[in-house]
Amino acid sequence: MRVSDPVSWLMIRPGWKVYASDGTEVGQVDEVAGDDTNDIFNGLAVATSALGRPKYIPAERVTSITEGRVDLSVARDQVEAADEFLEPATTAQIEPDSRGGVGEQLGADVRELEGKAVAPIQRHEHRMNIWGRTALFFRRLFR
Repeated sequence: MRVSDPVSWLMIRPGWKVYASDGTEVGQVDEVAGDDTNDIFNGLAVATSALGRPKYIPAERVTSITEGRVDLSVARDQVEAADEFLEPATTAQIEPDSRGGVGEQLGADVRELEGKAVAPIQRHEHRMNIWGRTALFFRRLFR
C-alpha cells in the first residue's frame, strides 16, 4: 500500500473524497472556500449526497490533505449535522474606464449591466440559487 504525501489546500479539487475521523467516506469536495491570493483556507463545501445541499466544514476540522483525499477530525454524524454551505459574498465590481471615448464608455456600461444581471454583487453570504443548485447536481452526476 502506497501512502501519498500531504499537499496544500490550494491543490484540493471538486470531486476529491472526504473522510470522517473513523475513516469512513462522508462525501466529496464540492467547493473550496478561501482566498488563494493571501493563502487563507476557510473550509470546504462537502456534498454528502447527489441531491442534498452541501455542508460547510471549517478548515479547523481538516486534519490532512493528500492527493484526491481530505481527512476530517469529526465523525460522520457531525458532518451530516453541519450547517449548509453558503456561497460567499462577492466583492468584485466592474468599474467603467473614465479615460476612454464614447464607445469604450458604452462597452463599460454594458459590462456593468451584464454583471448586475448575471452575477450581481452579494454583500452577505447567501443560499445557492436554483441555477447554482442545478449546475451542482449535474457536476456531481457526471464526475
